[in-house]
Amino acid sequence: MARKRGRGMAACWYGIARTATVDRAGAWAEIDDGGSAKIVTGVTEIGEGILTVLAQIVAHELGVKPADVVIGDNDTARSPEAAHAGASRQTYMIGNVVALACREARARLAGVMAEVWDVEVDLIRTGNGECWAENTNHRITMGEAVDTCKKRGVVPVGSASFGTDTTGLDPSDGAGRPWQAYVFGCQVAEVEVDTITGEVQVLAVWAAHDVGRAVNPKGVEGQIEGGIVQALGQGLMEDYKLRDGHTSTSGFAKYILPTSLDVPRVNSIIIEDPDPIGPLGVKGIGEPAMVPTIPAIMNAIYDAVGVRITSLPATPERVLGALREKQRLTSLQAAE
Repeated sequence: MARKRGRGMAACWYGIARTATVDRAGAWAEIDDGGSAKIVTGVTEIGEGILTVLAQIVAHELGVKPADVVIGDNDTARSPEAAHAGASRQTYMIGNVVALACREARARLAGVMAEVWDVEVDLIRTGNGECWAENTNHRITMGEAVDTCKKRGVVPVGSASFGTDTTGLDPSDGAGRPWQAYVFGCQVAEVEVDTITGEVQVLAVWAAHDVGRAVNPKGVEGQIEGGIVQALGQGLMEDYKLRDGHTSTSGFAKYILPTSLDVPRVNSIIIEDPDPIGPLGVKGIGEPAMVPTIPAIMNAIYDAVGVRITSLPATPERVLGALREKQRLTSLQAAE
């Protein structure tokens, strides 16, 4: 048969946030006139969807509607430090600090409303743009609640800082705490290998990942799918070459990238094992999504045709070379 199918599996663990150094982030939050929410943090949106995640967190924590959440200017000259968009840290670091800032702002509003309504502060509830007291008939809009606060001289504003308790590794014994939060994942890849051309096609990937608490499940699935496609490109196509210190792949004519036609069917399984330290229980799923993909594909190639590809990418030329070497060794063994 010219085409053979195989399946391979790989697992991974990954540390969230900056490595072996204290990561940190700050945020300000305010419930503003009309019941809208204003958040200021130095977060950077580069396509990962953090602004949507923050809007959901703010809406949940303050009780406003997501459409009424305004993420302020992230100019670091005017906003608290948030550090970089990387290390799969945005949801973990910025999400947690924004939640803490929102809780302080809400506590100010709840304290005033409890005093006005003469109830215990624990009975104050907020949600969907409204504020009410449990087991009573007291219910007003968040805009009215803010107006009540300000007439009593209270601005429902909060600030917070969130940092990690991490250390470097001891050179003598390797002991240390390089990360505060860890995620785990496992993927199974199914491939089809053409033994005549050496071409490998990834048919499907099953990806199960622990993400802590999933704030936006669709966003999580999108990041898993994106990581898998990126890894597929690295594992099978992208071949950056240098010659005498200069690149010989200076354009996309020779540096091949996956297209929509190369994307396999991805079956995402979200595992929610909340982080025990952060207030939200979130972790992250950026870089971890692509870590097990390549070894799973390479194991699937081995399952299909019995050859190990140990140098990336697994181009048709490399696969054919491995198949010919296998055939040569088999012939030698038969001759003996």
